[in-house]
Amino acid sequence: MTAERNPGADAQKAGPKTIGPKTGGPPAAGAAANAARSAGFDATRPPERDLIDDCVHCGFCLPTCPTYQLWGEEMDSPRGRIYLMDLAERGEIGLDGPFTEHIDACLGCMACVTSCPSGVRYNRLLEATRPQIERNVRRTWPDRLFRDAIFALFPYRRRLRAAAVLGVAYRKMRVPRLLARTGIARRLPARMRAAEELLPPVRLRDAFAALPRRTGPPGTAAPRRRVAMLSGCVQDVFFHQANLATIRVLAAEGCEVLVPRAQGCCGALGLHAGREPHAAARAKRTIETFGDLPVDHIVVNVAGCGSSMKEYADLLADDPEWAERARRFSAKVRDVTELLAELLDEDGPAAPRHPIRARVAYHDACHLRHAQGIREQPRAVLRSIPELELVDLPEAEICCGSAGIYNLVQPEAAAELGRRKADNIRAVRPDALVTANPGCLLQVGRYLGDELPLIHPVELLDAAIRGVDIPHGPPPAQGAAVSRKSSSR
Repeated sequence: MTAERNPGADAQKAGPKTIGPKTGGPPAAGAAANAARSAGFDATRPPERDLIDDCVHCGFCLPTCPTYQLWGEEMDSPRGRIYLMDLAERGEIGLDGPFTEHIDACLGCMACVTSCPSGVRYNRLLEATRPQIERNVRRTWPDRLFRDAIFALFPYRRRLRAAAVLGVAYRKMRVPRLLARTGIARRLPARMRAAEELLPPVRLRDAFAALPRRTGPPGTAAPRRRVAMLSGCVQDVFFHQANLATIRVLAAEGCEVLVPRAQGCCGALGLHAGREPHAAARAKRTIETFGDLPVDHIVVNVAGCGSSMKEYADLLADDPEWAERARRFSAKVRDVTELLAELLDEDGPAAPRHPIRARVAYHDACHLRHAQGIREQPRAVLRSIPELELVDLPEAEICCGSAGIYNLVQPEAAAELGRRKADNIRAVRPDALVTANPGCLLQVGRYLGDELPLIHPVELLDAAIRGVDIPHGPPPAQGAAVSRKSSSR
């Protein structure tokens, strides 16, 4: 699939005029996958009929849907995809071909959930549909190989560290410049080109550094909260400084922070990509690691991870051994800005903030704004910094194109959205951009380059508490630094 689509052709393939009613009886006996392809969903947790019927096809979702904005194709809107789910649930269409194409094209940003006046839970529908595709549709071998390679790397911290070493060598040997100068880069397949351009810069000492296992608040006062922190996979290897900033800020605000050593991947990438067994196995391990700790909250500083961890109760609802444990676990999960906003509301800031005289743009990570409904809390936390000018972006509800593994498996569409987001950032002329998801930082950085610092919100708050310059993240950017003592405005 590419970003240059032919809406008319897609409509002929998948639209209501050509997808007719089921004319035959039940499918003939055979392999379960073949039956599912010819007769819709299999019996394992298909999208619920009640959830499908909640959609009244009003169209309020259309202005906020990234793929509908790109192509104007009905079947690439939430309303159109729900129509396809409806037909598949009735057994009137199979899952291969156009059905899979249109579901794969969805970023899963959940902007439609926020904009829907009828309360349609598209997130539940999508997360029930994608596993159906993964079980019942045989992808082409290059597609399978590429997706398998992603999941053989990203959930594993040791493998990411090995990849970081290779990435540093790759850059030091100036291979990217060579590929660009010879024109080879332009001739690479789109997915390989995207992977090369999204390769995160990293400091090796950060990639291999360990976080402190316990950090208490300053002084001898009793902690306001006792929390355990998810360090993450990509986050800890490539954005280690954001994790350190999270620990320092929480401690400065009176929290005792625990970082369990045995933790691993939380399963977010797998859940959002339809790899349900992968997600469930990692959810159980995460619950085992954190579930029995004597803490008030489990704090997450990655929007996609937090969203998934809050959904463990749904993911494991059919498992009698884990359902109740998952429910209790999910109830404790807090995004770091969510917890900091709670602390601000209760007693105000515990740590003094130094002024930061800068114009900072805030980019809403989709899995924070839409999936978790956390919009005002990060802004409230950032506005606690004296003299900071916080600005919102045009089209704030439109995804940047990162969306988990989307910018790797759907690179053309992601590129259009990334360029669009970069233009909207430039339009407000900020000194820095903050956003709460590593995927967003990499995606936006691909199109902004070194134009301005791109950092996590807690890194900015950490700078204000410690009275230091705005950080640039890994590694130092090549552009001019923005000081807290001065601004271009």
